[in-house]
Amino acid sequence: MSLSPTVSEAAPPQPAAELLDAVEFARSAAREDAVERGYDPAAGAVGEYAGAQPEDDASVSHLFDADVPGYRGWRWEVTVAAAGEEFPVTVSEVVLCPGPGALVAKEWVPWDRRVRPGDLGIGDIFPTEDTDERLVPGYLASDDPAVEDVAREAGLGRVRVMSRIGRLQAATRWRAGEFGPRSDMARSAPESCGTCGFYLPVAGSLNAAFGVCGNDISPADGHVVNVEYGCGAHSEIEIAQSASIPVADLVYDDSLLDIEAHDAGGAKLETE
Repeated sequence: MSLSPTVSEAAPPQPAAELLDAVEFARSAAREDAVERGYDPAAGAVGEYAGAQPEDDASVSHLFDADVPGYRGWRWEVTVAAAGEEFPVTVSEVVLCPGPGALVAKEWVPWDRRVRPGDLGIGDIFPTEDTDERLVPGYLASDDPAVEDVAREAGLGRVRVMSRIGRLQAATRWRAGEFGPRSDMARSAPESCGTCGFYLPVAGSLNAAFGVCGNDISPADGHVVNVEYGCGAHSEIEIAQSASIPVADLVYDDSLLDIEAHDAGGAKLETE
């Protein structure tokens, strides 16, 4: 039984020898480009030869170290080409390209994906996309004002509402956050928010797991809290009013002393 042949990798390019040998020709082109950019080739703008990089069978890029301000670690890349054996070697392009140790900018990321939680400031606007998976259409607007009022009262007055994905993401984020059951405050609390009188449950599908704290003494006041979160300001906490140190039933009051004279060997002593 024979196995089907695997697809072999593409063969590396095999440029002509005159392209690989055109080092000085490429260096001259790099120097001319350096002069056009305002650099002084005599001052080392075009430095040591850094090797060749075949592009295809008809072109080769020659690399030279670039010693120019603002481009530390960069290289001159001069691409030379020839249309055939009977054609001369010509310069295709000359560019500055970053070398292995060059300082380059990070990969570009669209602005709407660079914004992180907490970045939005006063006056900033952050529109959501129409395809945001966290949102789904609410209801179609009506031209009847009475219907509009009822719809808003019933919570249907918004164009879009949170989808199941959006609600699950929010629930996961809130539960793992500062006011979730695994926070330091919650783990040291005597009771949970679910039994607290200051706990205001949210509406909708998140009702069973989240609410808002309404106790101004609590560090979570005004924040969404998990039902298993808790703090020391729980409404039903009671503190025992008894003394913290046990007191004996028999109490001696030594603030009043009885003085009595006593004769011992001719000397009078006063004893208690």
